[in-house]
Order: sequence, then structure tokens, then C-alpha cells
Amino acid sequence: MIWNTFLLALRAIRRNLLRSFLTILGVVIGVAAVITMVTLGDGATKAVSDQIASLGNNLLTLRPGQRLGLGFIGAPAFKVSDAEAIAQQVPGVRLAAPVASRSVTVVAGANNWTTSITGSTVDYFDVANWKLTEGRFFNESEERAGKAVCVLGETVKRELFGSQSPIGEEIRVKQFACEVIGVLAPKGQSTMGSDQDDTIVMPLRAVQRRLIGNTDVRSIMVSVVNSESMEKAKRQIEQLMRERRRLSDNEDNNFFIFDTRQVAETLTGTIRVMTTLLGAVAAVSLLVGGIGIMNIMLVSVTERTREIGIRLAIGALERDVLLQFLIEAVALSGFGGLIGILVAFGASLGLARVMQVPFLFNPSINIVAFFFASAIGAIFGFYPARRAARLNPIDALRHE
Repeated sequence: MIWNTFLLALRAIRRNLLRSFLTILGVVIGVAAVITMVTLGDGATKAVSDQIASLGNNLLTLRPGQRLGLGFIGAPAFKVSDAEAIAQQVPGVRLAAPVASRSVTVVAGANNWTTSITGSTVDYFDVANWKLTEGRFFNESEERAGKAVCVLGETVKRELFGSQSPIGEEIRVKQFACEVIGVLAPKGQSTMGSDQDDTIVMPLRAVQRRLIGNTDVRSIMVSVVNSESMEKAKRQIEQLMRERRRLSDNEDNNFFIFDTRQVAETLTGTIRVMTTLLGAVAAVSLLVGGIGIMNIMLVSVTERTREIGIRLAIGALERDVLLQFLIEAVALSGFGGLIGILVAFGASLGLARVMQVPFLFNPSINIVAFFFASAIGAIFGFYPARRAARLNPIDALRHE
């Protein structure tokens, strides 16, 4: 019985395909918009997490000053001994790498490029999660001697040497020559929009002696053993730095500790809120689509009044007529949901490539959107279906 009713509903929909398609257009747009927003939101969240992970494993970064971007007036710089003290005296710390940097213009043959020179110890490559595409990192003896050797980021390598291998070549950094010994694997853009590959890494002493002219350290990058130890290590590092910088109890910190995990949580939380908000706005299209279905079903009841009267007159029950029109409404919204899923798949795939975020297919949101669309059809189709079922057979047969 239900199968026959379903076939009757499909036959009624097929009578006017263009009108049926226009009826479900709101549902198609709503389903497609919701799925696309959620899919892109998941991709953006994954992209942010990957970018944060590329900065380093369980990473804490110490900088002089009170807040990120706003330096503390008169705040003294760190020293190499501060990084050594953190590595030796804080139990949860795996490695600590002092970092000094300077923006300079480097020259190779006829090419030149302005980039950031990063000076640090051999531990920096491990702490910052750097890998090599060719060559090698500098070693401890080269670091202690302050030897002029350098490892190029992918952007610098491309700008200075193009597709050629730079290993063994020399670049001029201000007044001195530096031998290229390695090329870093690319990381891409950071969460702040800067190019992580636009860098050159050299031994810390070489940068301090030849570029900066002092032993100051701009920042200290600290790798903690595991994520569970982050808060405890952060508190211990803060206390140690306060002692080493001779800050009294009533004085504020003249340094800050930058926790990449907190940044990741903040950014992903913001993305989720925006995704939920946009998804909710897109879901309004589903309600509009439901109203469209109810409107066209009411028109259909009026157009088919005589047909309904004939069915009731030859013995069809009210529930049969109710079920037929309800199935028509659900079928319309269900087809709209399926088309919306297909549209969303293509739109999400294309937009993910444009936005350069991963495309993450989420079956659950597709299933939820489909059943929600079907529910919209049932809810908004119930009133027209009940109206059709309650028609008086005699009045319906007299209808012209």
C-alpha cells in the first residue's frame, strides 16, 4: 500500500518537473550552504592546527616585554645563560633554544633578497620542527666557533638560486660571506600570515658577532616533554625568569610566555563559532524552502481537488490521501537534500582549493542535513496533506 502511494506521489511530481525543481530550490540552497560552511570550517580548523604544529612540538616562546606586539619599555633582553637555565632547571622542559634575529639583504651572484636571519643553537631545528630537503644542519663545533655557515628557507633558496642546488655555494650577508650547507623543508604561511620559509638560519654566535654586535637574545623557544606538562612548565619557567631578572613580588613580569597551544585553541574556537553562525544563517534557507514546499502543495491540492474527490468517492480513506500528499512533500524535500549534497560536495572541493585549506568530507553533517531537509518537508507538508484528506468528496467532485 505504501509503495503504491509512493509511486502515485512520484507520478504527481513528474507531471511538472520544472515547477517541482523550483519548489525544492530553497532546500537545495539551504542544504548546500550548510554542508559547505561546515566542511570549509572543518578544513580551516585543520589548517590552523597544522600551521600551529609546524611551529614546533609543545612549544613555549619567551620574549622580553609584557604583551605580544607591545614591548615593555626598558625590558632587558635574554641571554644564552637564561635558555641554559631553563633547559637544566625546569623538569618538564625537553630543549630550550635561544634565538637572535636581524632583517638583512643577502646577495648571491646577480640576485639579492631581503630576509630574516635567525641565529640559534643546533637545538633550534628540533624545537621549531624543521626538516631538510637537502644538505645538513650546522653542528655544535660550528656553533661554538661561530662559523659562517647557513641553512636556507625554501623561499630564500628560490629567490637566490632558482631551481639550482645551493649546497656548497656562498651568499654575501652584509660584509661577510656565508657558506650554504642545507635547505629547509617548506612550511608555508604561518597563522599570522607571514612566510615561514623566508628565513636563513645561522649559528647564534655568528649572528651575534657579525650582525647584531652584542650577546642579547631576542627570544627563547622551549619544547616541553608533553602537552600535559605545559601549564606546570610554564609556571616554573615564569618563576625562574622572575628570579633571574630580579623582579620583586610587587613588580609585573617584564617578559611574556607565548603558548602555541592556547593560540591554536583560540583560533580553532573562533573558527567553530563563525562556522556555527554561518551554518545557522544558511539553515534559514531550509525554512524558506519549507515554506515554498507548503505553498506549492497547497496549490497542488487546489488543482487536484476533483482527483481527490474521485479517490475518496471510490473508497480511499482519509489517511491514504494524507499519506500521499505527505510523501510528495517529503520526496520533494528529500530530492532537494540529495541535490544539495551533490552541489555542496563540488562547491566545498572547489572553495577548499581556492582557500588552500584541506577538504575534509564529513559524512555526519551530510546525513544530518539530508534528514533535516526531509523533516522540513514533512513539517511543512503536513498542513496541505491534512487539508486534502479532509475535503468533502461531494464538494470535491463538483469542483471545476
